[in-house]
Amino acid sequence: MLASKPSDRIPHMPTAKGTFDVNILPIEPYNTDASSKLGRMSLDKQYHGDLAGSSKGEMLSAMGEVQGSGAAVAVERVTGTLAGRTGSFSLYHIGVMVGGTPQYWRVNIAPDSGTDSLQGIKGELKIIIEGKAHSYELEYELP
Repeated sequence: MLASKPSDRIPHMPTAKGTFDVNILPIEPYNTDASSKLGRMSLDKQYHGDLAGSSKGEMLSAMGEVQGSGAAVAVERVTGTLAGRTGSFSLYHIGVMVGGTPQYWRVNIAPDSGTDSLQGIKGELKIIIEGKAHSYELEYELP
């Protein structure tokens, strides 16, 4: 077996870990027809741990005809400190639930959204929910 050259390897991305608190409140949707099954919510988060800060955002959802099924998208703007660097960046979420079970939930840092000393940040955030406790693991890279 041939060993890969250092330039062929994917560099290990640092991982920030911690908890977050989230407050989700309904917002009046643009389409108020109940048969549309569309929802709109505000997101207000506090991040603790390796990423310390807060975020504000919005989520849009489309519910299916089966209870607990649907899809959602969200965006949030995070402002805080990560790895001793302060600034802000945006996250975008894409999620799918089937019969109340999450099938897919992806959260990525929006390209070129980093500011100040977080400029150029890239990565993906994993949300972990155990009971009512929320935590995160953010794999990221900074220039």
